[in-house]
Amino acid sequence: MTDSALRVLVVGYGPVGARFAEALLPAVRAGRIALTVVGAEQSDAYNRVLVAEYAVGRMERDSLTIADRLAVERAGGHVITGVSVVELDRTAQVAVLSDGQRIPFDRVVLATGSRANVPTLDGVPRGAHRPAGTDDALPDGVTALRDLDDAARIRDAVRSGRRIVVLGAGVLGLEFALAAAHAGADVAVVHHGPHPMPRNLDRGAGSVLRRAVRRTGVTIFAHSRAETVLFHTAEDGRQAFDRVITADGKDIAGDMLVLSCGVSPRAELAEASGLRASFGVVVDRGLRSWTDPSVFAIGDCAHIADAAEPDSSARIAGAPSGLIGPGWRQADWLAARFLAGTETAGGDALPAERDPLVMLKAEHVDVVAAGDVSADPWDDDPDGRQVAQWADPEHGRYTKMVSAGGILTGFVCVGMPRTAAELTLLYERGDELPADRSLLLRFDGPDFDPDAGSASLSPHATVCWCNGVSVQQIDDSIAAGNDTVECVGRDTRAGTGCGGCRTRISDMLARHAVEPA
Repeated sequence: MTDSALRVLVVGYGPVGARFAEALLPAVRAGRIALTVVGAEQSDAYNRVLVAEYAVGRMERDSLTIADRLAVERAGGHVITGVSVVELDRTAQVAVLSDGQRIPFDRVVLATGSRANVPTLDGVPRGAHRPAGTDDALPDGVTALRDLDDAARIRDAVRSGRRIVVLGAGVLGLEFALAAAHAGADVAVVHHGPHPMPRNLDRGAGSVLRRAVRRTGVTIFAHSRAETVLFHTAEDGRQAFDRVITADGKDIAGDMLVLSCGVSPRAELAEASGLRASFGVVVDRGLRSWTDPSVFAIGDCAHIADAAEPDSSARIAGAPSGLIGPGWRQADWLAARFLAGTETAGGDALPAERDPLVMLKAEHVDVVAAGDVSADPWDDDPDGRQVAQWADPEHGRYTKMVSAGGILTGFVCVGMPRTAAELTLLYERGDELPADRSLLLRFDGPDFDPDAGSASLSPHATVCWCNGVSVQQIDDSIAAGNDTVECVGRDTRAGTGCGGCRTRISDMLARHAVEPA
């Protein structure tokens, strides 16, 4: 390493920070970049999106790890875990760590991620904090599902078949509730909206989903805003969770309360360092801080917005996506700029993301949604959108397609996974829907042959949206001898993000197994 090496400090060793660090390794090996990565957790980077899978016993701990710490250190980089950055002195270009270490830098990349929201509940104190960089402390029996410590507490409750109350019916809350019920826990979901996943689904899809969830044995309390948490005295003398009381008078008892009320970006270090923050660290389309072009942000903590006047106090539009796929794409894009030495140059812009694809990963409950599905088929839409809708609530099936000029702009599918795969491909490509929309319903018909015309199985169709892995790449990986979902993931990265494509990869493996040699 030369004295002129660019000193790059990555704050945060989660999935996005680790991806960025590993993408820099060619320059680290060449001595052009001196890399230091600081992570507040003791563990190496792991996939937080799949922590629920670990919590219910469907995934082993080793399968969560997605960072190659040894590769970073062999290349000459430094990884420091179990400590946090408490101060960024941008004038002296020095970061102060919680253990007193001082790390000099030329560039800082903030990948501090997000923390679980703790709603205002009578009985749950606010303001007491764990060590710097981690989440608020919670009473016994009350937990979020964000890190490995949370998962360990929940794992014990699931194994013993205790009653678990989940607060929140977004995609992550529902995924956990369904997985925990499938593992043998007694689960109730409490939420104040009219139906599950209200941000992603219209009333029809939400109603069909609610029926499907109830059929799995999960109890749902809709239109119920939690107000108070009550505790009882455990055998060891400590106060432990006992029940939730809602604003409409419901009394919901349980052994554990799991909070699934969304997340908020960790931007406190940026704010304390004098950097502009809103719904996260405010950066331009080049991922550079509005305040300091030597500071960057990626992932859940990055609020990307067009730069405005420095003294502007207006509300800044947009917010972090909260999804792992966009964070990884940001990491790859920014790393390429660092390797080229153009990270501070003006004019370069991260490619815009489309509205994200949302998938509910659960046994026997399939939900896929993308774009705006609020348009109603019976209304005169001022934007000229057309709506096709089909529902079979008795059998848990529902599809809605919203288009403009024939182009699919949004859709939702419940209980129709193959139709969802076709619509996903059309949505990704910006293709026209067939004039007869009902043709798409045949994909989930009992006599459909996938080899007779499924575009979702064409070689260039995307299987893994988080990592952009195609059917052809997975077919090639399987042909090379990778015969499990985990092996394919190690080879191609498919299935290592949100996990929504793991079932499809498994189906491809099964198809290869029965094909003649």
